[in-house]
Amino acid sequence: MPWMDYLFGPPLATDEEGEQRVGVWAGIPMLGLDALGSAAYGPEAALTLLIPLGLVGVGYIGPITTLIILLLAIVYVSYRQTITAYPHGGGSYTVARENLGNNAGLIAAAALMLDYILVVAVGISAGIGALVSAVPDLQPYTLPLCLITLALITIVNLRGVRESGLAFLLPTYLFIVTLLTVIAIGLAKTWTSGGKPIPVTLPPIPPKAEAVASFWILMKAFASGCTAMTGVEAVSNGVGAFREPSVRYAKRTLSVIIGVLAGMLAGIAYLSHVYGIAATEPGTTHYDSVLSMLVAAVVGRGVFYYITIGSVLVVLALSANTGFADFPRLCRAIAQDGYLPNAFAHRGRRLVYTQGIMVLAVLAGALLVLFGGITDKLIPLFAVGAFLAFTMSQAGMVVHWRKVQGSHSRKSMIINAAGAVCTAITLVVVLISKFAEGAWIMLILIPTLLVVFNGVNAHYRSVAREVATDLPLDASDVVPPLVLVPIRGWSAISRKALRFALKISPEIYALHVADDERAMLALEEGWSRLVQEPAKAANRVPPRLIVSYSPYRRLYAPLKQVIEDLKRAQPNRDIAVIVPELVGTRWYHYVLHNQTAAAIKIYLNLSGFRKVVVINVPWYLGES
Repeated sequence: MPWMDYLFGPPLATDEEGEQRVGVWAGIPMLGLDALGSAAYGPEAALTLLIPLGLVGVGYIGPITTLIILLLAIVYVSYRQTITAYPHGGGSYTVARENLGNNAGLIAAAALMLDYILVVAVGISAGIGALVSAVPDLQPYTLPLCLITLALITIVNLRGVRESGLAFLLPTYLFIVTLLTVIAIGLAKTWTSGGKPIPVTLPPIPPKAEAVASFWILMKAFASGCTAMTGVEAVSNGVGAFREPSVRYAKRTLSVIIGVLAGMLAGIAYLSHVYGIAATEPGTTHYDSVLSMLVAAVVGRGVFYYITIGSVLVVLALSANTGFADFPRLCRAIAQDGYLPNAFAHRGRRLVYTQGIMVLAVLAGALLVLFGGITDKLIPLFAVGAFLAFTMSQAGMVVHWRKVQGSHSRKSMIINAAGAVCTAITLVVVLISKFAEGAWIMLILIPTLLVVFNGVNAHYRSVAREVATDLPLDASDVVPPLVLVPIRGWSAISRKALRFALKISPEIYALHVADDERAMLALEEGWSRLVQEPAKAANRVPPRLIVSYSPYRRLYAPLKQVIEDLKRAQPNRDIAVIVPELVGTRWYHYVLHNQTAAAIKIYLNLSGFRKVVVINVPWYLGES
């Protein structure tokens, strides 16, 4: 259809896949937006938990961010190892399944799927949060803006892998340049002022302290700040998206992403401390994001402020693209192993896994609606899936290096073991500190997904056992079926269906379910002239007419009754139900004409008749 070509682009052939692969410059916006965008909401998530400490709480953001950056460095080195070991894509699911077994792999898969859904929801809600900070009048429209952004990102991703990377290239690099410029200016002002820069725009005065710093509060702030590490796995899971040599390009992309992210986190934390910027309560009329206050304090609320905040808004919203890039690939891998429906493994018209993209869009949209598009309400759910996936992946890599036994295996095993320990400890911290705020939901959703995975796999295994056979074709005692043709009346459509019926069986029944006595009598009176006499003239057994009067306009009950009567009369015969169907050739034809034939086919297929075969005979408009 022309409109589909316009909206999604023309179809791509399978051999065009190589042209869809990307290098470092396009790989960063395609797979790194989530990690880079988390610099905007990770520090804010930590500072939000420090609000009860007042201005004193701002002083703790430095040590918390230092721990996060150290953890980020360990995970970075570990994932470089994973890229080397799995050059075709080493996501947590693949690594855990191959080295720790199916159950471990499925746990990692469930955690990752939930994480990617949250990546989309949190990224978009954070982006719209930045917009609302800059333009407070838009706050009542937070949720509609979130859903519109989700729809646009979905369409871009349905256009293809390369298109999504190129479409997001400009806003990504504008975000990196503007934010690093703000950090550089802020650092320069700090150094030249002896560590006490004067804000261009004064940030709000933090509220008075309502609590003292405790291990529990700091642990919760650290757990929230760890959301800045989400999306790090995307590159190792998407190595197949890079052109050759894919491993080299993937490593370079990961290095740039982690380097820029670490610099942003360190700069935001340090400048927040020296400028005395504390978080404001999300969802209130006085809410202003930490980045908004920081940029205003460093450069004021002029043109550069709006360019920077605009780039933050766009990148935060587009950081959902990381989920769209990796969620369908993950679903494809799970489907290929038989734990998700086969449709997830099939590529669409633009060589993307359309089913995965659409499911992700629907689930992320449901989350946005459920939580009203407020980022802070989604944060408690966020880090659990990411750190569970990190831990499973690193533990799997330890087993991998033990199997390889190469010259560098021991060193690599130690690196991945350190990563596994650190991410496991962080996972425990996140679970404990965020349990009451919503992390408990993940402990329900992950086992639920495991039940779904195993249920799907059990079904596929059962079907495989049922349809497998070594028996040769049985060509004996082949009897033509009884044929039943439901007809509305005499027309070119029923004429074509009956002619086809004559080709496959000498025993044909035409069923007319009547709710109009005049139409019924007209059909009965014309049946001999229109059907029986021409059939006899051609030495064929004439089709017999069965009329079932249905004053309450019921169709399915009379159809079922006739089929059951035929089965009782000849229980060993197959019954072929030939369904005549008017097929439109324009989209509006499907609106103007009833879809009764399609409903009959669905009814018969779901009715449980074991020896009934449904055959469709279409009549295309304009066929005559």
